[in-house]
Amino acid sequence: MAVKSKEALNENAIIKQISLVGIIGNIVLCAFKMFAGIVGKSGAMVSDAVHSLSDVFATFIAFLGVRMSKKGADKAHPYGHERIECIASLILGLVLLATGLGIGKVGLQNIFSGNYGQLTAPGAIALIAAVISIAVKETMYWYTRHYAKILNSAAFMADAWHHRSDAFSSIGSLIGIGGAMLGFPVLDAVASVIICLFILKVAFDILLDAVKKMIDTSCGDEYENRLEEYILKQKDVVSVDLLHTRMFGNKVYIDLEISVNGNKTFREAHAVAENVHENVEKDFPNTKHVMVHVNPTEQMS
Repeated sequence: MAVKSKEALNENAIIKQISLVGIIGNIVLCAFKMFAGIVGKSGAMVSDAVHSLSDVFATFIAFLGVRMSKKGADKAHPYGHERIECIASLILGLVLLATGLGIGKVGLQNIFSGNYGQLTAPGAIALIAAVISIAVKETMYWYTRHYAKILNSAAFMADAWHHRSDAFSSIGSLIGIGGAMLGFPVLDAVASVIICLFILKVAFDILLDAVKKMIDTSCGDEYENRLEEYILKQKDVVSVDLLHTRMFGNKVYIDLEISVNGNKTFREAHAVAENVHENVEKDFPNTKHVMVHVNPTEQMS
């Protein structure tokens, strides 16, 4: 029990650490980019700053979702709280979607206004801010991704991609600002539209993943084939008659029917099922629960 408590403590420490780095980093970066965008007269950099501001909210939502999903089962929620993390991912996806659409709208309005001559070329500070943002956000992406894999957290993985989408948007800003400084002011607005497309793609992927995990989608043929091969290697299992999997947040439920020698006693057949149950949960760590039904067969195991 002491080991489990220590693991839980370390997990909570990692969650707090990721969240703190994400929130503080994005607040500082957002303030710098907003300053650079206003002083440097760059619409693309201001849009980029808004994107970074949305990252603060996104990291906070990811933190709440992951913390709440770690709560154990209770009377009102006997199957646990893992799907709360899916809800957090949905919110993150919607935040990204709204951010992307807002940035795209402003960019398109500037492009179709036709007042290109009135657009001012951005200053050098906007270009510097874009370079710094790319480096910082790419670092935050790899940092968050690393710990999201350790925690097996879809919400923090979505947050990592939120960081990378910000890095992509800063690349768009860099291109637009650089082009505008070379005498093509409209490219600053075009960069905002490019930023929008990157953000919408990431938002779509996050939303699709969250929805799949909320509607009992199977884990796919590759996972199920690997699982079936493993079960068939277990002692006294003659065949796998039925195998269904479904995602439950970042966990997996497994419904299984196996055949064992019909001449075995009830107690012996139960022992076979219990062995399969324990080994699957041990060697497939994402497993939430395995329901094993035993069918008798005349075939000798």
